[in-house]
Amino acid sequence: MKRTGAGVLLVVGVLGTGAGFLVDQLLTASGRPTFTPAAMLPILLVLLGAAVVAFAIPVRRATRGTGASPDPFQALRIAMLAKASSIVGALTAGFAVGLLLFVLTRPVVPSVGSWGVVLATVGGGVALVAAGLVAEHLCTIRKDDDDEHPGGPDPGIGADGA
Repeated sequence: MKRTGAGVLLVVGVLGTGAGFLVDQLLTASGRPTFTPAAMLPILLVLLGAAVVAFAIPVRRATRGTGASPDPFQALRIAMLAKASSIVGALTAGFAVGLLLFVLTRPVVPSVGSWGVVLATVGGGVALVAAGLVAEHLCTIRKDDDDEHPGGPDPGIGADGA
């Protein structure tokens, strides 16, 4: 499994920004109020990030030899959860940025109260990205000395010149 790259997170964030802007555009065009996330969303994003890091810490301890050996499938699931968390965090933060951009491009600027939840959602999404990347790093196994030349030279084929 490859680690999550900045390019993937950037693309997902840009797609989320476009989606957030488009949702508010469509809501306004149909005569409805703009979308404002629930006040609990940023709190849940931060709690999810904390849970992902907490799940990854035992894997880190096991790979460093200070803890009990975890189930390899469980370690893989935690690494995949970390990767998914960083992508979901980028999407959520991008979506909130799109909502904020839509509101800021309108001639009438709404009250600061609705901005607070959107800005907190951006912060929660960024925190989830950071937690996902940290957890993904914690689940990384260090390289062995023989990783550059796995298996060494093959003495079986052609060793005697035949």
